[in-house]
Amino acid sequence: MKDIQNLRDDRRINIRKVGVKTISYPITVLDRAKRVQQTVATVNMYVNLPHRFKGTHMSRFVEILNRFHGRCSFDDFHTILQEMKERLEAEAAHLEIEFPYFLQTDHSGSDIGVDRYLCRMHGALEQDDDLVLEIEVPIHLPGVNTGSGELPRSMGLWGRASVAVRFYHFIWIEELIELIEGSLAECVVTAGSVESVCRSVGRVLADHSDIRWFQVVVENLAHGFSIFATVSGDKCSAIAEDSEASAC
Repeated sequence: MKDIQNLRDDRRINIRKVGVKTISYPITVLDRAKRVQQTVATVNMYVNLPHRFKGTHMSRFVEILNRFHGRCSFDDFHTILQEMKERLEAEAAHLEIEFPYFLQTDHSGSDIGVDRYLCRMHGALEQDDDLVLEIEVPIHLPGVNTGSGELPRSMGLWGRASVAVRFYHFIWIEELIELIEGSLAECVVTAGSVESVCRSVGRVLADHSDIRWFQVVVENLAHGFSIFATVSGDKCSAIAEDSEASAC
């Protein structure tokens, strides 16, 4: 039977993205306390298709994913991207994984619960690797005592901080969450603005030696709309600018 997908295409039109998306897939991610954590991810896999091919075999994306049995470390990410690029003879390969991450927390000092954080990993491989880790952290209002004999008001959702990072060395998901929540604890969220919260998160990320690039988006959720502020930093650019200045 003729392999139509691998036939030569003479129209010389590159396809930027071809692949599969919104695959619901069980994965295993690294957990600092328990070594690994089982969760379920939504996976997108796609490649840049050279103009010489008519198409690609969509089943190969899932075949590659199945070979790794749901492992999702940073090393696995690189290997999956490499195999996608080689097996599909692509100019570039892309892998996006979104998953809930569960962390045991103690916000009140007495009641221990489990918090849910939405995480995303975006990987691309052309000539070099590019991997971005993104975490969405909810920002809560502190509980307020209303008076003697009355129940305290529960913690409410003030907004969220979406933080994306590129890093020099491996960073635990828990470590990044602790950095973000630690910076939020320094803000008076009830009286603080999105600008002050955003700067506070950006400051701790800029000071971390293993983070080379970051982007922070802070949203304050209101009825029918939201207010936001964003900040980003790139240490590679800053180092390059400092080197040029020194040369002058």
